[in-house]
Amino acid sequence: MKHIVFYSGGVGSWAAARRVIESFGKDDTILLFTDTLIEDEDLYRFIDDTVKDLGAQFVKIADGRTPFEVYKEAKFLGNSRIAPCSHKLKQEVAEKWVKENFKPDECVLYLGIDWTEDHRAKAPQRNWYPYQVKFPMCEEPYVTKDEVLQDIKSIGIEIPRLYKMGFSHNNCGGFCCRAGQGHFANLLKQMPERFEEYEKKEEEMRQFLDKDVAILKKTKNKVTSPYTLRQLRKDVEAQQEVDMTDVGGCGCFVEPVH
Repeated sequence: MKHIVFYSGGVGSWAAARRVIESFGKDDTILLFTDTLIEDEDLYRFIDDTVKDLGAQFVKIADGRTPFEVYKEAKFLGNSRIAPCSHKLKQEVAEKWVKENFKPDECVLYLGIDWTEDHRAKAPQRNWYPYQVKFPMCEEPYVTKDEVLQDIKSIGIEIPRLYKMGFSHNNCGGFCCRAGQGHFANLLKQMPERFEEYEKKEEEMRQFLDKDVAILKKTKNKVTSPYTLRQLRKDVEAQQEVDMTDVGGCGCFVEPVH
């Protein structure tokens, strides 16, 4: 029996991998990383460091496209409601690899969501059926994200820099179409050149689709409308109100398949 951890480069998947290895050994554990090709440079460093420490087999797979290439082919701009990049670059690529290599009775799949978000377990269990999906960090002993970060520091591995910059996850290089106003305002503050790149890509998609669409949305006077990255930047620069509590974020393996 092989134990396959969806190894995202985030601290949750690292913690899950460690528990899996403690239970079943490194020889029967596979760390499966699905690359979106827009990951932060430090994510690859963190993966290299932790894979070396964990000692389990590491497998890297990729579709070959970036999120915005997927959006263009789908003729749809990803947003918090529908994320075609998640399905094409993560779910479908991982599903293809797993099914080509293992039957349902030959492996168990593991995700790094923890006890604070165990309500998200139903979708991946349904998506992957008849494969079995487990969530080690939803089991005792329950630990917080800060405790996981301390555990990483204690073994001499540097924390991924995106966490230090205030991002809630370490995926897609600070970009995520499921993220919110607060997340992108932080991206603008921490990595203005990277924000500018995505602002331009969003505008290119708007022109390509010839539609008033945006990654973000904003509600004013009970009316919700598209909220472009360009407008968010202008609002931040003008010190206008931006919802910093709207962070959203990565859920590529825990969202329903559309």
